[in-house]
Amino acid sequence: MATRTAPTPPDDTTGDVAARAVDLAVDYGSRHALAAATFNIPRGSRTAVIGPNGSGKTTLLRVLGNLVRPSRGQVDVLGAPQGDARRSVAHVLQATHINPGLPLTVREVVTMGRYPHVGLVRRFRDEDRDAVDRAMERMQVAELAGRQVVELSGGQRQRVSVAQGLAQEADLLLLDEPVTGLDAPSLQRIEAVVQEEADAGRTVVMTTHDIAEAARADHVVLLATRLVATGVPDVVLTQENLAAAYGAMTFTTADGTVVIGDPHVHGGVHTHE
Repeated sequence: MATRTAPTPPDDTTGDVAARAVDLAVDYGSRHALAAATFNIPRGSRTAVIGPNGSGKTTLLRVLGNLVRPSRGQVDVLGAPQGDARRSVAHVLQATHINPGLPLTVREVVTMGRYPHVGLVRRFRDEDRDAVDRAMERMQVAELAGRQVVELSGGQRQRVSVAQGLAQEADLLLLDEPVTGLDAPSLQRIEAVVQEEADAGRTVVMTTHDIAEAARADHVVLLATRLVATGVPDVVLTQENLAAAYGAMTFTTADGTVVIGDPHVHGGVHTHE
């Protein structure tokens, strides 16, 4: 089945591109996590990375965050090659990656976001403490500052994780499924902050299983261990492209809504065909 994909992205000399990948491929041993993919992520945008389980979403975030080296191809982030120490990137893992058994308070976890700024000596300045306070206020966890992470609900832990990322004050914020399974207040707060970051000119890239959430983004990357399509939501989230990514799990209702028959995927998207 043919898919609708964007043309080969131009270079990033205009300054409008936060990340650029050319023939990016990632292998884990004999397993191909992501086949050769070429795409741009616009600067100052909300970009949703979506696809079925095992499609390469988290792998892509790890490449952008310099946690995984590409097997082939080239990646530039914020105008510099992957691994450049000057890049200003914050990578927020899922809340489950905060070990609830560690005796850490909320403030201590959020303060870790300032480590890239203070270096090995960890001499915190007023501006570092102010950044931590602002991040906790924005994520509405300031009143929990003295509590241990183990005492928090899942939604509260996720807000703490995002606050840690905000404390870095990075130009590129990477979020791995930040709203999956959250209570409504936590979901709304995270979505509001993501929009605030984009409105302030920073770039947010987030993985999601939610078609409706991807439809609200500025830019979408649809993966299925390969790049299926990339571009604005109306171009990417079509019946044709979703069927190419999700296969037999995709069906269309009488009103033209595309539905994914996957228990990990929520919502639908109206096609315009």
